[in-house]
Amino acid sequence: MSFRASQLSRRKFVHSVSAGSAAALTAGMGLAARPPAQSGAGKSQEEQGTPYPYYQGKSVVSIVKGENRRKLICEALIGIDDQILPKLKEKKYVILKPNCVAADFPAACTDRDAILGVLDYLAPRFKGPILIAESSASRTTREAFENLRYASIVSEHRPRNISLVDLNEGEYEVINVMDANLHLTPVRLIKRLMDPDAFVISIPKAKTHVICTVTLSVKNVVLAAPLRLQPKQAPPQRAGFAVPWNDKWKIHPTYRLANYNMMLVAQRIRPSWGVAVIDAFEGMERNGPVAGIAVDHRVAVASTDYIAADRVMAEAMGIKPETVGHLVYCAQSGLGQFDPAKIELRGETLAAARKECLLPANTAPLEEWMSPMDDVPSVVPAQ
Repeated sequence: MSFRASQLSRRKFVHSVSAGSAAALTAGMGLAARPPAQSGAGKSQEEQGTPYPYYQGKSVVSIVKGENRRKLICEALIGIDDQILPKLKEKKYVILKPNCVAADFPAACTDRDAILGVLDYLAPRFKGPILIAESSASRTTREAFENLRYASIVSEHRPRNISLVDLNEGEYEVINVMDANLHLTPVRLIKRLMDPDAFVISIPKAKTHVICTVTLSVKNVVLAAPLRLQPKQAPPQRAGFAVPWNDKWKIHPTYRLANYNMMLVAQRIRPSWGVAVIDAFEGMERNGPVAGIAVDHRVAVASTDYIAADRVMAEAMGIKPETVGHLVYCAQSGLGQFDPAKIELRGETLAAARKECLLPANTAPLEEWMSPMDDVPSVVPAQ
């Protein structure tokens, strides 16, 4: 075979190879091959020629407004009771997954009352074990539980079988994601979040994000899955402070790859997803997930489809869902419903629930995933 120089970029070539690999993977999942997401960004399925394999089922999303966070969360779940119960009864235990991204900044974390709202919903419906489980990205998970007053929930709800779990202390398995050089790099994923016997309830606070545009139910679980600490190994010391071994950092080596890597992790842990309930009673805008500005929104969203829940919440925040890369990729991988025509809304209308949230000051990197990779000349086989 002869080879010739071409103006086709090295990145385009790598991208085409990646797209071919993705097609092979999705064929194994029973999904049709598809063009890369970048080429179809902003276009309808018909305009793209080859429809993306969006999840074919219809999803139900509950939207509730109110003046009490605990009651709001409970009512959002009651709104989809018929969707939750058939799945819940098949599971042996429930995992409540809050977001404890920065325990020293409670405004960035899942509020205690949001967890209590979920427990109120579960009380007459589920009598098995309930784990409040997290792998905090800052400090230690146990410290986060104390700082955020989660620890008192267990004593307040005796004799219910509720416990606090640091997910970093359990078993893990390894998958590969992409690093900044498009090389495979191993990431250890917490097995507990992939247990088919678990019913995972994602309870994030609705926030904008400086890397991923928004952090909602998908990102809350996906970024908890990689281990923070190596098993039985103390964090290394650097310049007088401990630096944790953190596989979470490997998920977002660049803005573009952050979206792709989150989709890879979501594919693996999807079977344990139970229900998403997003707390926007008081959300966050601008430079989330930690350094943003509080938003008085007074809304909660719930669905057994994490993708549909996040799409609806993004719209309620005044953000175009089509610009949120990890949600688009997850939808294209068949992990949930993204087509608004196939999402049934219950409760409030989107118009009634919408409140415009400010994105980070520099939004250009957030949309990097939508643009082509077209620099650096390379050599490709002659056609």
